[in-house]
Amino acid sequence: MAQIVPAAPMTLQNAPQRDTSNKTNSADWKDESARIYYRKLNSEKKYIPDTSIHHFQRRSFSQPWYTNTGNSGSPQYNMLFTPEYRMGPALGYHVYDRYRFHTDSLCYYNTTRPYSEFLYQLGSKIEQQVAIMHTQNVKPNWNFAAQYRKVSSPGYYKLQRTGNDNAWLSSNYQSNDQHYSLNAGIVYNKEITDENGGIAADSFLASPDFKNRQVIPVLFQDDAYNVKRSSVTNRLRDVGFLLQHSYVIGKPDTTYNEDSTQYFYHLIPKFSITHRLQAGSEKYQYKDYTPDSARYLNIFRYGFTTEDSVSMIQKWFYTDNSLSLNGFIGKEDKQLLVSAGVGIRTDKFTTDNGLGKSSENFISNYLLGSLKKEALEEKQWDYEANVKFFFTGQTAGNFLVNASLGKDISAALGTLNIGFSQALNNAPYNYTIYQNQYYKRVNDYNKESVTQLFAIWNNDKFKCSAGIRNYLVANYIYINEQQDFDQYAKAFNITQIWLNKIFRFGVFVLDNELMYQQKTAGAPVNVPQLMGRHQLAVETRAFKKTLQIASGIDMRYHTPYKSAAYAPFFNRFYYQDNYTASNYPEVSLFFNFRLKNFRAYIMTDQMQQLFTENNIQIPGYPAQNFMIRFGFSWVMIN
Repeated sequence: MAQIVPAAPMTLQNAPQRDTSNKTNSADWKDESARIYYRKLNSEKKYIPDTSIHHFQRRSFSQPWYTNTGNSGSPQYNMLFTPEYRMGPALGYHVYDRYRFHTDSLCYYNTTRPYSEFLYQLGSKIEQQVAIMHTQNVKPNWNFAAQYRKVSSPGYYKLQRTGNDNAWLSSNYQSNDQHYSLNAGIVYNKEITDENGGIAADSFLASPDFKNRQVIPVLFQDDAYNVKRSSVTNRLRDVGFLLQHSYVIGKPDTTYNEDSTQYFYHLIPKFSITHRLQAGSEKYQYKDYTPDSARYLNIFRYGFTTEDSVSMIQKWFYTDNSLSLNGFIGKEDKQLLVSAGVGIRTDKFTTDNGLGKSSENFISNYLLGSLKKEALEEKQWDYEANVKFFFTGQTAGNFLVNASLGKDISAALGTLNIGFSQALNNAPYNYTIYQNQYYKRVNDYNKESVTQLFAIWNNDKFKCSAGIRNYLVANYIYINEQQDFDQYAKAFNITQIWLNKIFRFGVFVLDNELMYQQKTAGAPVNVPQLMGRHQLAVETRAFKKTLQIASGIDMRYHTPYKSAAYAPFFNRFYYQDNYTASNYPEVSLFFNFRLKNFRAYIMTDQMQQLFTENNIQIPGYPAQNFMIRFGFSWVMIN
């Protein structure tokens, strides 16, 4: 289910009207000073790229409360309880979601100069991340943008190599008369993980004979197959496409500058029609070239020979078409958008066990509606409500309702947002069927219900924010301790309270984040009760303020809890109640700096490992050793 959470660090520009600076009879847009901003789909709010160095050294995929199976690019688990987003049919693999790009969250840029950003990060054991993004306007009213990112690491331990490739392309266009607009995007994601099954025993971490973590025995080790690559791999690949275009009917308006040398044309919308097309495919593949009978004892019983292998492929192909009618009510800078529409989607799921295939095909219809008013000026109300309801097909009866209300009260009091959401969904496809050459399991579930209430307060003046969120979950679908797919029928609550506060004392900056969680007793979920992150840094400028510096210490911790375990066979995390994750705080030292369009950092990570064994967040999967990381980002503007 879609979550409303505090936004990632970025600068928001509230615009009183739609961007019309490129509609002029005398100014050449190419001669303007460099400006860049982007919007999200179906929003008029403008954002500019984040170029701060305050948190630049932090791993982007582990923010704010994520952890992984011990290597960069490996499966990620959120210690902050967050239900999976499921609305309508879904394949159901989510451990790589932090790395994946999604068509629904693409950015649509506008820039007066070709703009590129190159990012490179390097850590011990050849841990690497490379990314390049480029955007430019073909014309003042037509932009395209693209990004490619590579994350790879062989890891500190045996047979845990990762390799992720992620890319997206977006384009937005608006006709000169502003009647027609188009947004389009393509995403591609591929994640590959060599599975080692975890280390054979935690005691190896304390032995001086295993200071080189590469010699610690792992559960999926088979030197006869390959000493550098695992015989067990998980692979997920997906491609997505989005096209949304609208035709607007409205009242044209022309304004002039003070000396009447330029005019600005814009359209005040009254009514529009919008067509949206989404299509995509996902493919999940599990392979074990040298299966061991003991490895699968808890999954299925079968005596393997030396020539056997285990494989399973699941595929999903979908199309989603919707048409909506939209009305605009009120003044231009305070317009309320009211929409209603209907959609049709097709879904095809396939399981290939190596010996045969089974497929399921669905056609579903749904209704959708929304009302939305954005705060484009200070002290305006911001509210939104939307609903999506499936009335035919396999998901008939599923629905998602969201509502939120916010207001920038004042500079002293800050902004307040409150909201509500409720979703009723089917189990994803991979929960309903698991099949390989030797075993088949089919399950049926009741619909899962998730209700959310939240309130968020933010005050920029006092550099403070706080919030509370409560989930009510019924018919929770999960994997139990025996690694069986299961459903917990009872309704349970999880309450989350958080506080962020930044203190400044001259050049010293103390950044604090605290998160508290409380769950209903007996609920099959794993959450630490308290989590915290604190960063103490010196932030200043040097060399006539041309060099910006942020340097200090960063620490993250949580209280002991029964953490989730990882099942490579299903590429999922599951509930367990035996192992307790009780770790020392994770500590790092960092030095960040920025010189014009160039940012860089150098840091020491996992410093606590110099004095104790490696932290273990996921049973059997310890974190990296003490390591040094370096990275930089370079923005180039033509």
